[in-house]
Amino acid sequence: MNRKRHIETSCVQAGWNPKNGEPRVLPIYQSTTFKYDTSEEMGKLFDLEKEGYFYTRLQNPTNDCVAAKIAELEGGVAAMLTSSGQAASFYSVFNICEAGDHFVTTSQIYGGTYNLFGVTMKKLGIDSTFVDENSDEEEISAAFRPNTKALFAETISNPTLAVLDIEKFARIAHEHGVPLIVDNTFATPINCRPFEFGADIVIHSTTKYMDGHATSVGGAIVDSGNFDWEKYGDKYKGLTEPDPSYHGLAYTRAFGKKAYITKATAQLMRDLGSIPSPHNAFLLNLGLETLHLRMLRHCENAQKVAEYLKGNPKVAWINYSGLPYDRYHALAQKQFDGGRSCGVVTFGLKGGRDVSIKFMDNLKLCVIATHVADCRTCVLHPASHTHRQLTDEQLLEAGIQPDLIRFSVGIENAEDIIADIDQALKA
Repeated sequence: MNRKRHIETSCVQAGWNPKNGEPRVLPIYQSTTFKYDTSEEMGKLFDLEKEGYFYTRLQNPTNDCVAAKIAELEGGVAAMLTSSGQAASFYSVFNICEAGDHFVTTSQIYGGTYNLFGVTMKKLGIDSTFVDENSDEEEISAAFRPNTKALFAETISNPTLAVLDIEKFARIAHEHGVPLIVDNTFATPINCRPFEFGADIVIHSTTKYMDGHATSVGGAIVDSGNFDWEKYGDKYKGLTEPDPSYHGLAYTRAFGKKAYITKATAQLMRDLGSIPSPHNAFLLNLGLETLHLRMLRHCENAQKVAEYLKGNPKVAWINYSGLPYDRYHALAQKQFDGGRSCGVVTFGLKGGRDVSIKFMDNLKLCVIATHVADCRTCVLHPASHTHRQLTDEQLLEAGIQPDLIRFSVGIENAEDIIADIDQALKA
């Protein structure tokens, strides 16, 4: 096929290309090790002089096929899988930052990532500055320092549903000579491909929509291949200068556009682990095969739920970019295919925090779960659950109100979901 195939076809066909007589379905290579005939052959693998498999912590055929599929969906040159979305967030930054470095990130990010960046990475000597993504360019630029190595943000923030102006953030990042890393978990490449708007690296918690069935925790990092590491060689010496742990190999010279992912695999995964099991990668691939179908239904149902909530007198406020009066509606229409964002709606009820919690306790079809972006509808109160480690001041800084309900709309019949919300509100 010479022409670029449609994303629906890539969901089903990309990554695994069976040869004559091979399995039609991607096999599970459930093996830690791979056999070679000579010591020299294996030595070349350890020196990164030859491609192949020798130990699953570094690479595995099942994992690599799924990573290749995600890279194609996002329009990147290479990808790697991780054991969780948290690992993907950490590796994406740690691959280019070390003790004494700094990066800028938005404050409207997932609570676990906020804690990773603001607390844990500080213990490693890597500092971060949090900015409001709705601030003007000058204010965001003021957060940059001479030792700033990256700008990090989420396409759609979890749980506030703020929509990132990717072009603006890419422009700011590139003016300061750093890559823009975007967490595209909520939008997925079905609805948004950040590389098309200037992002350099995309990450995912594949646990969410990509898996879609709440079976496997996982993450992914995708490189666009567009950031010129050599141009800023003095800043990114880990990529452009010889790596003593690989006999003086320099990643940018040896691997070109795949330098970033190769380093993350050969160095970080080698030393820190966090590889997914081949069986989990297999399950993730099954989820990816129907991603394009499920996302349409998630968004269609979420739109109906949002419209119902907007018209209910017991609802104090609602966030969903599919609503014409939402502050991010115009940006969503510009960046998202068909204006579709995701299947998550956030809202608050009149009466505040206690009423919101009581409402959740009265739901029957929709369950309280520490999850989001599953085929089953689930609900969460971030201030009490995912973000409970944050102070009230940090919650407000992250745009999380005490009464905020994160409602992840599944792919059930929308009328049944709305009926459950209705009875819970009446109760």
